Amino acid sequence: MANRRPPPRRRLAARRPARRRTPPYRRTRTRRSRRQQRRDTQLLLLAAGTAAGIALVWAVISWLLANWWILIMLCAAAAVGGTVWVHRYRQQQAWDRVRQQALRYGLPQLDALHHRDFEYAIRDLMVRDGCTDARQIGGAGDNGADVLATDPLGRTWVIQAKHRKDGDRGSAVGTPDLQRVNGTARQLYGADVVLVVTNGRFSARCAPLAQQLHMHLADRRTLATWASGGRPLWELLPKIPAPRKDR
Repeated sequence: MANRRPPPRRRLAARRPARRRTPPYRRTRTRRSRRQQRRDTQLLLLAAGTAAGIALVWAVISWLLANWWILIMLCAAAAVGGTVWVHRYRQQQAWDRVRQQALRYGLPQLDALHHRDFEYAIRDLMVRDGCTDARQIGGAGDNGADVLATDPLGRTWVIQAKHRKDGDRGSAVGTPDLQRVNGTARQLYGADVVLVVTNGRFSARCAPLAQQLHMHLADRRTLATWASGGRPLWELLPKIPAPRKDR
Protein backbone atom coordinates (compact mmCIF):
# COMPACT_ATOMS: atom_id res chain seq x y z
CA MET A 1 0.00 0.00 0.00
CA ALA A 2 1.50 3.23 -1.20
CA ASN A 3 2.54 5.70 1.43
CA ARG A 4 0.31 8.76 1.40
CA ARG A 5 1.74 12.15 2.07
CA PRO A 6 0.08 13.98 4.85
CA PRO A 7 -1.82 17.03 3.66
CA PRO A 8 0.13 20.27 4.02
CA ARG A 9 -0.64 22.16 7.12
CA ARG A 10 -2.35 25.44 6.62
CA ARG A 11 -0.61 28.30 8.16
CA LEU A 12 -2.87 30.25 10.33
CA ALA A 13 -2.82 33.93 9.52
CA ALA A 14 -1.48 35.95 12.35
CA ARG A 15 -4.23 37.80 13.98
CA ARG A 16 -3.72 41.49 14.27
CA PRO A 17 -4.50 42.87 17.65
CA ALA A 18 -7.84 44.60 17.66
CA ARG A 19 -7.61 48.43 17.63
CA ARG A 20 -8.85 49.76 20.82
CA ARG A 21 -11.34 52.54 20.45
CA THR A 22 -11.59 55.34 22.90
CA PRO A 23 -14.88 55.10 24.74
CA PRO A 24 -17.31 57.96 23.93
CA TYR A 25 -17.33 59.20 27.50
CA ARG A 26 -13.51 59.59 27.39
CA ARG A 27 -13.70 61.60 24.11
CA THR A 28 -16.29 63.89 25.66
CA ARG A 29 -14.13 64.29 28.73
CA THR A 30 -11.12 65.16 26.55
CA ARG A 31 -13.08 67.84 24.66
CA ARG A 32 -14.32 69.31 27.90
CA SER A 33 -10.83 69.43 29.31
CA ARG A 34 -9.55 71.28 26.21
CA ARG A 35 -12.37 73.82 26.43
CA GLN A 36 -11.66 74.28 30.09
CA GLN A 37 -7.98 74.86 29.32
CA ARG A 38 -8.87 77.52 26.75
CA ARG A 39 -11.20 79.22 29.22
CA ASP A 40 -8.57 79.11 31.93
CA THR A 41 -6.05 80.66 29.53
CA GLN A 42 -8.46 83.44 28.56
CA LEU A 43 -9.25 84.17 32.21
CA LEU A 44 -5.56 84.21 33.03
CA LEU A 45 -4.83 86.67 30.21
CA LEU A 46 -7.77 88.83 31.26
CA ALA A 47 -6.62 88.87 34.86
CA ALA A 48 -3.08 89.72 33.79
CA GLY A 49 -4.30 92.56 31.57
CA THR A 50 -6.52 93.94 34.33
CA ALA A 51 -3.69 93.81 36.82
CA ALA A 52 -1.35 95.57 34.38
CA GLY A 53 -3.96 98.26 33.73
CA ILE A 54 -4.52 98.85 37.45
CA ALA A 55 -0.79 98.98 38.02
CA LEU A 56 -0.36 101.52 35.21
CA VAL A 57 -3.16 103.73 36.52
CA TRP A 58 -1.77 103.56 40.03
CA ALA A 59 1.70 104.44 38.78
CA VAL A 60 0.33 107.47 36.87
CA ILE A 61 -1.68 108.63 39.90
CA SER A 62 1.32 108.22 42.17
CA TRP A 63 3.50 110.17 39.76
CA LEU A 64 0.95 112.97 39.49
CA LEU A 65 0.61 113.15 43.27
CA ALA A 66 4.37 113.37 43.57
CA ASN A 67 4.46 116.03 40.85
CA TRP A 68 1.28 117.89 41.77
CA TRP A 69 2.31 121.10 40.01
CA ILE A 70 2.06 119.30 36.63
CA LEU A 71 -1.51 118.29 37.47
CA ILE A 72 -2.36 121.92 38.23
CA MET A 73 -0.86 123.03 34.93
CA LEU A 74 -2.84 120.40 33.02
CA CYS A 75 -6.10 121.49 34.68
CA ALA A 76 -5.35 125.14 33.93
CA ALA A 77 -4.58 124.32 30.28
CA ALA A 78 -7.83 122.36 29.97
CA ALA A 79 -9.80 125.25 31.50
CA VAL A 80 -8.20 127.76 29.10
CA GLY A 81 -8.82 125.49 26.12
CA GLY A 82 -12.46 124.99 27.09
CA THR A 83 -12.97 128.73 27.51
CA VAL A 84 -11.46 129.44 24.10
CA TRP A 85 -13.62 126.77 22.46
CA VAL A 86 -16.83 128.14 24.03
CA HIS A 87 -15.91 131.67 22.96
CA ARG A 88 -15.24 130.60 19.37
CA TYR A 89 -18.46 128.57 19.27
CA ARG A 90 -20.53 131.53 20.44
CA GLN A 91 -18.74 133.85 18.03
CA GLN A 92 -19.43 131.44 15.15
CA GLN A 93 -23.12 131.34 16.07
CA ALA A 94 -23.24 135.15 16.11
CA TRP A 95 -21.56 135.32 12.70
CA ASP A 96 -24.01 132.76 11.31
CA ARG A 97 -26.96 134.85 12.56
CA VAL A 98 -25.51 137.98 10.94
CA ARG A 99 -24.97 136.16 7.65
CA GLN A 100 -28.49 134.76 7.72
CA GLN A 101 -30.01 138.15 8.42
CA ALA A 102 -28.00 139.68 5.59
CA LEU A 103 -28.84 136.89 3.16
CA ARG A 104 -29.87 138.21 -0.25
CA TYR A 105 -30.55 136.50 -3.55
CA GLY A 106 -30.96 138.03 -6.96
CA LEU A 107 -33.05 136.38 -9.66
CA PRO A 108 -29.99 135.63 -11.85
CA GLN A 109 -28.46 133.78 -8.90
CA LEU A 110 -31.63 131.76 -8.34
CA ASP A 111 -32.00 130.98 -12.04
CA ALA A 112 -28.44 129.61 -12.16
CA LEU A 113 -29.00 127.17 -9.29
CA HIS A 114 -29.58 123.44 -9.60
CA HIS A 115 -33.11 122.48 -8.59
CA ARG A 116 -31.83 120.90 -5.37
CA ASP A 117 -29.80 124.00 -4.52
CA PHE A 118 -32.92 126.08 -5.18
CA GLU A 119 -34.68 124.12 -2.42
CA TYR A 120 -31.81 124.87 -0.03
CA ALA A 121 -32.01 128.56 -0.96
CA ILE A 122 -35.72 128.59 -0.05
CA ARG A 123 -34.86 126.94 3.26
CA ASP A 124 -32.15 129.53 4.00
CA LEU A 125 -34.56 132.38 3.26
CA MET A 126 -37.06 130.92 5.73
CA VAL A 127 -34.31 130.66 8.35
CA ARG A 128 -33.36 134.28 7.68
CA ASP A 129 -36.92 135.34 8.44
CA GLY A 130 -37.01 133.55 11.78
CA CYS A 131 -37.97 129.96 10.97
CA THR A 132 -35.17 128.40 12.97
CA ASP A 133 -36.29 124.81 12.32
CA ALA A 134 -36.56 125.16 8.53
CA ARG A 135 -35.20 122.10 6.74
CA GLN A 136 -34.98 120.75 3.21
CA ILE A 137 -36.66 117.37 2.74
CA GLY A 138 -37.01 117.23 -1.04
CA GLY A 139 -35.98 114.05 -2.79
CA ALA A 140 -37.29 110.55 -3.36
CA GLY A 141 -40.42 109.93 -1.31
CA ASP A 142 -40.90 113.58 -0.32
CA ASN A 143 -44.65 113.40 -1.14
CA GLY A 144 -44.54 116.77 -2.87
CA ALA A 145 -42.89 118.67 0.01
CA ASP A 146 -39.43 120.21 -0.44
CA VAL A 147 -39.11 122.49 2.61
CA LEU A 148 -40.71 122.33 6.06
CA ALA A 149 -40.63 125.27 8.45
CA THR A 150 -42.36 126.83 11.45
CA ASP A 151 -42.64 130.62 11.38
CA PRO A 152 -42.27 132.83 14.49
CA LEU A 153 -46.05 132.71 15.04
CA GLY A 154 -46.06 128.91 15.21
CA ARG A 155 -47.56 128.17 11.80
CA THR A 156 -46.30 125.11 9.97
CA TRP A 157 -45.28 125.75 6.35
CA VAL A 158 -45.05 123.06 3.70
CA ILE A 159 -43.35 124.41 0.60
CA GLN A 160 -42.93 122.89 -2.82
CA ALA A 161 -40.14 124.54 -4.83
CA LYS A 162 -40.39 124.44 -8.62
CA HIS A 163 -37.22 125.60 -10.34
CA ARG A 164 -37.08 126.63 -13.97
CA LYS A 165 -33.68 126.92 -15.63
CA ASP A 166 -34.99 129.52 -18.09
CA GLY A 167 -36.98 131.46 -15.51
CA ASP A 168 -40.33 132.76 -16.75
CA ARG A 169 -39.38 131.71 -20.30
CA GLY A 170 -39.52 128.07 -19.25
CA SER A 171 -42.54 125.83 -18.94
CA ALA A 172 -45.27 127.02 -16.60
CA VAL A 173 -46.00 125.26 -13.32
CA GLY A 174 -49.33 123.48 -13.79
CA THR A 175 -52.22 122.33 -11.66
CA PRO A 176 -50.87 118.74 -11.20
CA ASP A 177 -48.04 120.18 -9.11
CA LEU A 178 -50.55 121.94 -6.88
CA GLN A 179 -52.72 118.86 -6.52
CA ARG A 180 -49.76 116.70 -5.61
CA VAL A 181 -48.58 118.80 -2.66
CA ASN A 182 -52.14 119.60 -1.54
CA GLY A 183 -52.95 115.90 -1.20
CA THR A 184 -50.23 115.30 1.40
CA ALA A 185 -49.28 118.62 3.02
CA ARG A 186 -52.04 118.74 5.62
CA GLN A 187 -52.55 115.00 6.13
CA LEU A 188 -48.87 114.03 6.47
CA TYR A 189 -47.22 117.21 7.72
CA GLY A 190 -50.05 119.05 9.49
CA ALA A 191 -49.54 122.15 7.36
CA ASP A 192 -51.14 125.47 8.24
CA VAL A 193 -49.74 127.10 5.11
CA VAL A 194 -49.26 125.22 1.84
CA LEU A 195 -47.08 127.11 -0.63
CA VAL A 196 -45.75 126.51 -4.14
CA VAL A 197 -42.87 128.84 -5.04
CA THR A 198 -41.15 129.12 -8.40
CA ASN A 199 -38.63 131.29 -10.18
CA GLY A 200 -40.81 130.88 -13.25
CA ARG A 201 -44.53 131.32 -13.81
CA PHE A 202 -47.82 129.54 -13.13
CA SER A 203 -50.38 128.50 -15.70
CA ALA A 204 -53.67 130.41 -15.87
CA ARG A 205 -55.55 127.62 -14.09
CA CYS A 206 -53.30 127.58 -11.01
CA ALA A 207 -54.63 130.72 -9.32
CA PRO A 208 -58.32 129.64 -9.22
CA LEU A 209 -57.37 126.12 -8.08
CA ALA A 210 -55.06 127.46 -5.36
CA GLN A 211 -57.90 129.62 -4.07
CA GLN A 212 -60.25 126.63 -3.94
CA LEU A 213 -57.65 124.48 -2.17
CA HIS A 214 -56.63 127.26 0.24
CA MET A 215 -53.08 127.17 -1.06
CA HIS A 216 -50.66 130.00 -1.78
CA LEU A 217 -48.53 130.74 -4.81
CA ALA A 218 -45.28 132.72 -5.02
CA ASP A 219 -44.28 133.46 -8.60
CA ARG A 220 -41.11 135.04 -9.95
CA ARG A 221 -42.07 138.58 -8.98
CA THR A 222 -42.99 137.62 -5.38
CA LEU A 223 -39.83 135.54 -5.10
CA ALA A 224 -37.69 138.49 -6.24
CA THR A 225 -39.18 140.77 -3.56
CA TRP A 226 -38.79 138.13 -0.86
CA ALA A 227 -35.24 137.07 -1.79
CA SER A 228 -34.03 140.67 -1.89
CA GLY A 229 -34.72 140.88 1.86
CA GLY A 230 -37.46 143.46 1.88
CA ARG A 231 -40.10 141.65 3.94
CA PRO A 232 -40.74 138.11 5.17
CA LEU A 233 -42.78 135.89 2.91
CA TRP A 234 -45.92 135.83 5.08
CA GLU A 235 -46.21 139.60 4.67
CA LEU A 236 -46.17 139.28 0.89
CA LEU A 237 -48.85 136.60 0.53
CA PRO A 238 -52.56 137.38 0.96
CA LYS A 239 -54.83 135.68 3.48
CA ILE A 240 -52.22 133.79 5.48
CA PRO A 241 -54.17 131.91 8.18
CA ALA A 242 -53.71 132.83 11.82
CA PRO A 243 -51.90 130.30 14.02
CA ARG A 244 -54.03 127.59 15.57
CA LYS A 245 -55.12 128.18 19.18
CA ASP A 246 -54.22 124.65 20.27
CA ARG A 247 -50.51 125.41 19.80
